Amino acid sequence: MSKFWSPQVKELVPYVPGEQPKIPNLVKLNTNENPYGPSPKVIAAIQAELNDSLRLYPDPEGDTLRQTLADYHSVKPEQVFLGNGSDEVLAHLFYALFQHDQPILYPDITYSFYPVYCGLYNVEGKAVPLTDSFEINPEDYTQPNGGIIFPNPNAPTGRYMGLEYIETILQANPERVVVVDEAYIDFGGETAIKLVDLYPNLLVTQTLSKARSLAGLRVGFAIGHPDLIEALNRVKNSFNSYPLDRLALAGAKAAYEDEEWFRKSCEGVISERERVTQSLEGLGFEVLPSKANFVFARHTEKSGEDLAQGLREQGIIVRHFNKPRISEFLRITIGTAEQNDALIRGFQSL
Repeated sequence: MSKFWSPQVKELVPYVPGEQPKIPNLVKLNTNENPYGPSPKVIAAIQAELNDSLRLYPDPEGDTLRQTLADYHSVKPEQVFLGNGSDEVLAHLFYALFQHDQPILYPDITYSFYPVYCGLYNVEGKAVPLTDSFEINPEDYTQPNGGIIFPNPNAPTGRYMGLEYIETILQANPERVVVVDEAYIDFGGETAIKLVDLYPNLLVTQTLSKARSLAGLRVGFAIGHPDLIEALNRVKNSFNSYPLDRLALAGAKAAYEDEEWFRKSCEGVISERERVTQSLEGLGFEVLPSKANFVFARHTEKSGEDLAQGLREQGIIVRHFNKPRISEFLRITIGTAEQNDALIRGFQSL
């Protein structure tokens, strides 16, 4: 700790991203990347941008991509906000939209960036316990708050909550913003974007990192009432007016222009998810119902930490969270059929 650090930095507890080891022939099932890769149209669009125009700044508002997303989701462009990955979108909304006079509510088992943002902005966060079956109970979110955020499907549990339950939370909190973080929605869920015109307090965030196979491009967005989007833009333009470069804007637009590739990719993940779930259950695992591109599982007899280490020794890595309530669980990204076969063989040997 340096004497040059600010008091705020001294108190920060940063987010720890998933491990990215540089090991040959690794079966990497720990960071929820899509195993199938982006559409060839994305690659072509990026290559087409590799020209003299790179000397020019990109469109600060990303109007072409915003229009593409608005058309795709049947909203207006002024209801769309773009960011450098959904993490940047989330960081901005914590500052722009949550009230700091009451605690911000989020599940106790969820995306661990939420408490990090609370620390960054020096606001109180309150972890609301999931049920014994690791589900969100909407009635738990009727207490006083400065805003509410949760993933749907939740991470790392993978559990999905239907729109009728989200509406219950929205109706109970008309004076506070409710954020639904939909990083994994395309793997079997129904997006809450269809509710944004009914609830001015609803903001939905998504990313192109998962279902669109663009984790390396860093594109995220939010959709909600224009007043919410205006607040996000005020923060963005006080921080970085150009969050997306020309390559990202072009590649993201192209990703939404290849619906067939997108659907086949999602269907492939869903099919493999069901196969992996059945295989794990046959090996003595309890697997939570998942609508994400991963499963959350614990063995009835073996330690989660021991299993993760045993897989690592075979060149297979999954995510183990050494945290209360979930220390025996493993979060396992759905890979290709070959990767998933290697995973099952790995477990069989332990």
